Amino acid sequence: QMQLVESGGGSVQPGGSLRLSCKYSGFTISNNCMAWYRQVPGKEREGVAVLYTGAQDEYYHDSVNGRFTISLDKAKTTLFLDMSRLKPEDTALYYCGATVALGGTYYCARSLRAQSYYNSWGRGTQVTVST
Repeated sequence: QMQLVESGGGSVQPGGSLRLSCKYSGFTISNNCMAWYRQVPGKEREGVAVLYTGAQDEYYHDSVNGRFTISLDKAKTTLFLDMSRLKPEDTALYYCGATVALGGTYYCARSLRAQSYYNSWGRGTQVTVST
């Protein structure tokens, strides 16, 4: 059973940086989509970044491309999201998701826009960007 635990959230001023971590357990990374999603109250969960572990392909939402980087450390069984040049609109509860990449990299690419692809989620970590 996949288990995911996020950490690293906090409050930061606009232009600042944060690193989110997602410790995973219960499975061995092989052919997976690993994702970061975020949600603000009253809105649907939104895909931020996805990593296809089979080839280390990365996919990003347009609003974060060039500012956020998703990465994986298999030795530490941890997924990261490095966020820089943060904006107030990045304020949200950030979730880590995992699933098997049934269709390889193209499956993971599509999963950026559909949270239904994911069957395992953490509880989230709050990121607040304000002055």
